[in-house]
Amino acid sequence: MSEQIKYSQRKASWAITRASLRALFRSPSAVIFSFGFPLIFILVFGFVGGGNTVIKVGVKAGSDTSSANALYSLLKFHQSIKIVTKPESELINDLQKGRISALLEMHPNKTKDTGTDYILQIHTSTAGADMLGLLQAIIRDLIHQLDKRINPQQPTYAKVEVLPPMTGRVYRTIDFILPGQLGFSLLSAGVFGVAFIFFNLRQTLVLKRFFATPVSRLSILAGEGLARVIFQLMTAVVIILIGHFAFEFTLVNGWITFLEMLLLSFIGLVIFMGFGFVVSGLARSESVIPPFANLFTLPQFLLAGTFFPIENFPAWLQPVCRILPLTHLNEAMRNVAFEGMHITDCASQIGILLLWGILTYALAVRVFRWE
Repeated sequence: MSEQIKYSQRKASWAITRASLRALFRSPSAVIFSFGFPLIFILVFGFVGGGNTVIKVGVKAGSDTSSANALYSLLKFHQSIKIVTKPESELINDLQKGRISALLEMHPNKTKDTGTDYILQIHTSTAGADMLGLLQAIIRDLIHQLDKRINPQQPTYAKVEVLPPMTGRVYRTIDFILPGQLGFSLLSAGVFGVAFIFFNLRQTLVLKRFFATPVSRLSILAGEGLARVIFQLMTAVVIILIGHFAFEFTLVNGWITFLEMLLLSFIGLVIFMGFGFVVSGLARSESVIPPFANLFTLPQFLLAGTFFPIENFPAWLQPVCRILPLTHLNEAMRNVAFEGMHITDCASQIGILLLWGILTYALAVRVFRWE
């Protein structure tokens, strides 16, 4: 009696992974969309990262911001000044990170011993020092206008004091753009890549041929999915390293931060692949895959903080932005890369991503078709 040969699902799955990975590297569209487009955006924003012409400043709590303070009124409506309104603790944090250029403190001069109406103190940090000269020039010009208009006889309307800068860390444009581009690259690969590959495998009857072999359905999914994960994690490595060494993208804790970003990339990609399974199951022809996929990807490309902070959107739109899974992946990556947080500190963002994953894969199980 002959012995029954045991079929290795693990070897079969790994064989599918290798074959699919070779196909991905031979696909010009996969390489361009995964490597090319994100790197183009990173290169562009990396070279123009210092070109911001609007100076963001905060106002310290307790400052006189009433209509009687003519200098504050002029600053508030100046085209090159943006007053950021936040709790003082957040403003100080933003100042240290270079997200705002200065923190202003304005009080009436009660003694009038210097012949001025107001004392203006400018709190700065080393992170926002590049904008300090321009800010001082604008303030001096506004004070000069007030001196001529309000009381030409007194020495000056306001006395300006620049306090010693606090230590800070420069927040560059690349620190915001790179996590957003990496996140969107993972989203696009997860949705479009999975949707097209499984639709084509079904249409070309490859899946049907697999059923004539001892390979299980789970091994097929694992093989194709693992190939996609390996390919995109290689993309993430290239994007992060180019951003760090070419454009000084911040990795606060060095290689630990790098590895944590890769772990976040893995979590995000696996969840986004669930959207791809849903699209693949719903599509009845290849031509409808892009419209279906764009229903998932386009709103997140525009609203999930890929290019701009979601705080820049109208207040009524921001709750919608915060529902999107890519918003939370981008936020977690920025917290890890620049803020110095660890994976354990991003529990709320990861929890929302996992909730999206549960809902998405539950739907994928219902709509995914093998034939």
